Amino acid sequence: MFKLTDKVALITGAGSGIGRAIARVFARQGAHVEVIDLKLEAAQITVDQIIAAGGSAQASACDVGDHLAVKTLFESIALRRSKIDILVNNAGVAHIGTLLTTSEAELDRLYRINIKGVFNCAQVAVEQMVKQGGGVVLNMCSIAAEMGLADRFAYSMTKGAVLSMTLSMAKDFIKAGIRCNCICPARVHTPFVDGFLANTYPGREAEMFQKLSEAQPIGRMAKPEEIANLALYLCSDEAGYITGSSYSIDGGAVNLR
Repeated sequence: MFKLTDKVALITGAGSGIGRAIARVFARQGAHVEVIDLKLEAAQITVDQIIAAGGSAQASACDVGDHLAVKTLFESIALRRSKIDILVNNAGVAHIGTLLTTSEAELDRLYRINIKGVFNCAQVAVEQMVKQGGGVVLNMCSIAAEMGLADRFAYSMTKGAVLSMTLSMAKDFIKAGIRCNCICPARVHTPFVDGFLANTYPGREAEMFQKLSEAQPIGRMAKPEEIANLALYLCSDEAGYITGSSYSIDGGAVNLR
């Protein structure tokens, strides 16, 4: 079950964290993975790991907020691989701040990457999927789209937009054989979290890591591989009846507080 043999999967933000975990799991299940990241070196590390494990992958650098760059890259992949079966819109940036402490420049930056980036990638990929008769789009959302989070004003705004875009795409392209869903994680232990703790709480990293972990009712953060396994299911043929859905993977954060 959950095989992706001969599928071509494009994963953005796959140079680290959740994106890297998804890329590795998809490759393990037989997909050829196009590893896309702002930093080519990071993307290549993911590719090297996949190839070392016997998988197939190729690295590309791309700024998802740049429409022309996305269009050029995705069209070249479609030409080279003859199709795009799966798009995982994982690239995104975080932000801490309230309405009053968020600057216009910060809001614009989050919009450009977290909203426009999803739009740019989905538009080009779905155009190809319509031509070939189907495909799967999976957007990385957040529990921030489903509940109020303190000091996450701009970030929550962008993830609310991702949820809305997911539902609209699913509705508009269901007859074209394209499924679109999103995943809404709570806190996931990634290098971003470690960097945030080191920069914000120097000398108190272990203490604050424990505090952040215990904020989830289940008592810990998610592992990137756990998010990747849900992504695998939603992009596999076994999930062929699922579209227009939002999946929380949150250790009880939304419903068990």
